Amino acid sequence: MKEKFEISVAAWSWRRMFEAGQIKQIDQPRLAREAGATGLELVNSFFPSPQYDYLQELKKIAANEGIRILLIMCDGEGSMYAPDFKERRQAIINHHKWLDIAAVLGCHTIRCNSGYGVVPAVEAMKNAADSFYELCDYARQYNLNVAIENHWGLSSHPDWLVGLMKMVDVDNFGTLPDFGNFPDDVDHYRAVEMMMPFAKAVSAKCHDFDAQGNEIHTDFERMMKIVFNAGYHGYVGVEYEGGKLGEIEGVKACVKLLNRFREGN
Repeated sequence: MKEKFEISVAAWSWRRMFEAGQIKQIDQPRLAREAGATGLELVNSFFPSPQYDYLQELKKIAANEGIRILLIMCDGEGSMYAPDFKERRQAIINHHKWLDIAAVLGCHTIRCNSGYGVVPAVEAMKNAADSFYELCDYARQYNLNVAIENHWGLSSHPDWLVGLMKMVDVDNFGTLPDFGNFPDDVDHYRAVEMMMPFAKAVSAKCHDFDAQGNEIHTDFERMMKIVFNAGYHGYVGVEYEGGKLGEIEGVKACVKLLNRFREGN
């Protein structure tokens, strides 16, 4: 089973190296190229400066490495389904700057979190729908997408997340299915299948590998078949979160695994 798609790397894969001061964000396009990828997914907390000159430098370095900057993963910007309207409004405004930055870098999407805190699911969906509808309206000026990953909380429950997609119902709002990040009582394969019709990107989560290079927690052949059956042929992003391999080696192992399913390899 081989199909056409490209491989990207989520910068979160190198988080320990970044936090230890071993690399900077500016090094990540090179690391992505050396891993065998052609795309990069940035993390908002890794930006040393959002100033225009820095963004232009980062964009130039990525281009020189043959790497396309695809999206920005945005954390820590507030709850989009908070009960308090002012809190939700501030969360929307907090995300505006990342859409501005994504536009400068040539991204196609920003990834947001749905929210946090104990809020009844029905109320949370309505609040989130209002927030994301407004944020998507702001994103439309740049032809950018807004996506939600199954990133814990209510977003990790596929029925709730699909319900939110249908409630917002705009073409630049979608999902970022992650092969992991689901509670134990959720069928990962069914959940990804439910999310794929709305997918703006895909995250191939990797932790550990067997002697044959297979990811031991996820059947990648089964997952990639779900991805392809949905008609998706965009970038599939490596996100390495294991601890047995170093982050450089772990990313390369996941890229190697994905290449088994990639036409031309």
